[in-house]
Amino acid sequence: MSRLAALAHPRPPEDHEDLLKALQRRLYALQTACRRAGRPGLILVEGWDAAGKGGLIKRLSAELDPRFFEVVPIAAPSAEEKAEHWLQRFWRWLPAKGEWTIFDRTWYGRVLVERVEGFATEAEWRRAYGEIVETERMLAATGMVIVKLFLHISQKEQDARFRERLEDPWKRWKMGTEDFRNRRQRAAYEAAIEEMLERTDTGFAPWHLVGANSKAHARLAGLAHVAERLEAGLDLSPPPLAPELAALAEAELGFRPADG
Repeated sequence: MSRLAALAHPRPPEDHEDLLKALQRRLYALQTACRRAGRPGLILVEGWDAAGKGGLIKRLSAELDPRFFEVVPIAAPSAEEKAEHWLQRFWRWLPAKGEWTIFDRTWYGRVLVERVEGFATEAEWRRAYGEIVETERMLAATGMVIVKLFLHISQKEQDARFRERLEDPWKRWKMGTEDFRNRRQRAAYEAAIEEMLERTDTGFAPWHLVGANSKAHARLAGLAHVAERLEAGLDLSPPPLAPELAALAEAELGFRPADG
């Protein structure tokens, strides 16, 4: 059985909103810890059209300090980008030490949409597996934590979300003719996804599949996995109070903080 077919789509617990808020607080603390440790994080979010990538990223970033992370939406390459090595447009967005970058769609488009729709030759997309793995290996070797999420929804759920978008005038901008073009090629996309998972799921940059027929479950599962990957081996103790701040607090505010 394929990995997509075997994936479960559980319903979220009743207290999922409370759990989501707790995860967001945890991610804020992790962001602070990564800043302190100089650990960069690269979060790659892939999935079907209407799978909830944007909603997950919105919840993931809601409580983060905006100075230290970047969300990068990936669209079709420009004419200038097509003249470069195909990975170059992603390299310029890689995170600095202690910062996070979240890609909304990723370099895996090379072996997904570019493969299926014929935007890359067979030689190009076949070569891309090795190029991607070596890129991720190199980044992981420098201490960068790579988190890879793929959000999977059924055809029935995707169709329901397409209808919802088209019926809502404020959501129609999310739809384009390419969504229907991609829908007609679902079997080809499933084959491409399965090969991508088989060839690029590594110990230093593993894939995590999320059953996303329930948006609430997908958000909880996605954020929990991001937190687990980023906090592995990280010192999670709060940063100590600088002695000069403790002295100033005592001199000017009339109290000395307990940890000062």
